[in-house]
Formats: sequence, C-alpha cells, structure tokens
Amino acid sequence: SPDEVEILRVDRRRLPEGQYKEVGYQKRQVFDIDITRTVVEYQAQILEDEQGQRFVAEFPEGVTSSVQYGPGVKAHAVYLSQYQLLPYQRIEEYFSQQLGLPVSAGSLFNFNQQAAQQIRALGAEAVIKQSLRSGSVLHVDETGINIDGKRHWLHSASTDQWTYFSSHRKRGKEAMDAADILPDFKGVLCHDHWKPYYQYKSCQHALCNAHHLRELERAWEQDNQAWARL
Repeated sequence: SPDEVEILRVDRRRLPEGQYKEVGYQKRQVFDIDITRTVVEYQAQILEDEQGQRFVAEFPEGVTSSVQYGPGVKAHAVYLSQYQLLPYQRIEEYFSQQLGLPVSAGSLFNFNQQAAQQIRALGAEAVIKQSLRSGSVLHVDETGINIDGKRHWLHSASTDQWTYFSSHRKRGKEAMDAADILPDFKGVLCHDHWKPYYQYKSCQHALCNAHHLRELERAWEQDNQAWARL
C-alpha cells in the first residue's frame, strides 16, 4: 500500500463542452527513498518545590548525552560495515555527503563493539556456533591479519546460512579448539588441505575446489605443466 496518495484532477478547461461523471482512477506508483536525517530534541521538564528542591523528568532509555547518535544511525553504520563490508572512510563519506552527519572512525568502531556486545547478550553467538556444529557441510579457512601491529590469524567457519569469525595468535589446532566449533563437528569439513584440520577425526574431510584451481593455475603458469590445463 502507498505511503502517500496524490490525486490528479482532469483539467476541465481543456475538455469539450458537456457533462462528465467520475468513473474511477488510473493508478501509477513511484517507489523512491527519502535520504534525510532527523534530530529529536528531548526537553525534560524541571519542577521545583517550595524548599527549592528540583525534580527532573526522566529521559528515554539510552539518551544520556546532550548530543548523541540514535539507534538508527548505529544500526545503519553496522550494516554498512559488517554486511556491505565498506571501510570506515567510505562510511564516513556516506554519512557526511548524503546525510550531512559527521561520524568519525572511532564512533564507527564503537558502534560495531556495541553491536557485538548486544549479540552476545542475546545469546546469538551460542546459537550460531551450535548451528555450525550441527551442519552437514562446514567450510573453514584462516588468513593472517594485524591486530595492534601484531600478527594474528582470522579463522572462519561457515555454512550457506551462518558464518563465525574468530581471531587468535595461533594458526593451528590451538586456535581452532578455542573457537569451539570443530571439536564437536561430525559432518563434512571442507578446507584447503591445511594439516591441522586433519587432526579432527570425528568428521569427514573434503578439499576446496577453489584452492585446487589456484594450484592448477600455478602449475600451468609458473611450472609450465601442460597437464594442468586438461
């Protein structure tokens, strides 16, 4: 259903002379978006009794500063960062250019941290892990990242519906055990032939075809192995 209806009247001045009756409307809908910001100012009433003691009305939950970002800004920023995977600078530019709203990289980082804390408080992390453990096929990988200038490893475990990332100083089984997914997994584990994965005996193992293709390309391009193109 439309949010707004605009009635268009026939300009009778352009019609031939005669009697006319309304028989209906021809409808066309235009879908659009309204890119704007909204600023709500809360003014808490202050009452003072005969002794000069003051009483201030309560602000809504979460409204704690004289100027702050609302939940809509935070949710939108986290969506752009964590789902659309935009870097902080691009998100800053979006809010500034499209909404006239300055949002710093530090604020964006804090929004992500707050979202993560709320997810944990709701128990979502445990639900995701259990869904991954009980899946029939689990895709896993690890890649090097820098945290505070030090080498860490970002470990991922995913199905077609769920993904869990965890960071650890180690790349091997110690880190995988710490993520607390693979020790209880009993399905098919798809990976890049990294040896520590084979230490999990309760599951079957499958090798990633994307890595196979990458290795075949290397054999053809760098080692001149003609069989790799067959």
